Amino acid sequence: QVRLVESGGHSVLAGGSLRLSCEASGYTYSTYCLGWFRQAPGKEREGVAAIDSDGSTYYADSVKGRFTISQDYVMNILYLQMNNLKPEDTAMYYCAADLWAIVRARVDLMGWVRTLPTFGYWGQGTQVTVSS
Repeated sequence: QVRLVESGGHSVLAGGSLRLSCEASGYTYSTYCLGWFRQAPGKEREGVAAIDSDGSTYYADSVKGRFTISQDYVMNILYLQMNNLKPEDTAMYYCAADLWAIVRARVDLMGWVRTLPTFGYWGQGTQVTVSS
């Protein structure tokens, strides 16, 4: 059973930084893709960042240049470094996973950012609050 545990969320001032972590377990890591999506109150899920099997990274336009996704393949931990945070980044952030076969098919149709919110597994989320 895929298990994802996020941590690192906090309340910060605009311009600040946070690093989110996601500990993944319960599966053969090479078979699942990991990424991040977020959801603000009253809003739909929004894909944030993904990392492909070749190390390529993909970001929502709203976070490009400010957020960096990375993965420790030995420890199976996914990270999201968030710099220059803005109030509009306030949301619950979720680590998500799905089988590569499913992800590839959806990415071909919708692209990475729109695929992320459709991932089949996610954790409990970690809250990020950015105040001005």
